Amino acid sequence: MIQARLPTVGGLLLVAPVRGLRSEVAATLQALDGHRPAAVGVGLSGEELASLQEYFVRSSAEPVVPLTSNERSEVRGLVRFGEVSVPNPAFLGVLHWAEASGVPTEGLDPTEDETATLFAEHIGYLELVRRTVRERSIARRPPTPNSADEFALTWDRSVAKGRGSREYAAARDLHLARSARRLAVAYPRVAVVVDRERFDSVRALLEAPAG
Repeated sequence: MIQARLPTVGGLLLVAPVRGLRSEVAATLQALDGHRPAAVGVGLSGEELASLQEYFVRSSAEPVVPLTSNERSEVRGLVRFGEVSVPNPAFLGVLHWAEASGVPTEGLDPTEDETATLFAEHIGYLELVRRTVRERSIARRPPTPNSADEFALTWDRSVAKGRGSREYAAARDLHLARSARRLAVAYPRVAVVVDRERFDSVRALLEAPAG
């Protein structure tokens, strides 16, 4: 897990755990306890956030979560660093923490319809084919770095290294950064939690002059 306090955005705390790794939960919650945010933003769409709250936070029984072949491969590669679970346990931990603490949460990513539009704008047919080939290739031979942090970064770089994929990711991160700024205006102290591979991009956007 990596974190940074951003004084240029009202002291916003940016936290980025490795997706799927259960050992990241404790460090993430410790960061929230130390910051004591009045609101928490999460790198999810509003629809995704609502689904996690309904089925995993406020429900007594968790549903079965089907995984894509790419997700199964990512889990197999990551499990060498510790116990892995789906959905992202760090996000679930944050939502449980916020629910228990009475802290409002907000999904900062584009809506599902907006995400589909962004995908169509940036991922053309050739890039989609290349992206699919890259996903299958890394699924057959997952990376074997020395840390979970580097695993997350290597996995993302391997799948999303095409120009269209990079532009799509940048558009999502820009939307998230703008949403985070609005949240930081509405509340005196805010924490934002994103997947590890988005940390550098989101931090750079938030540290840049507004606008």
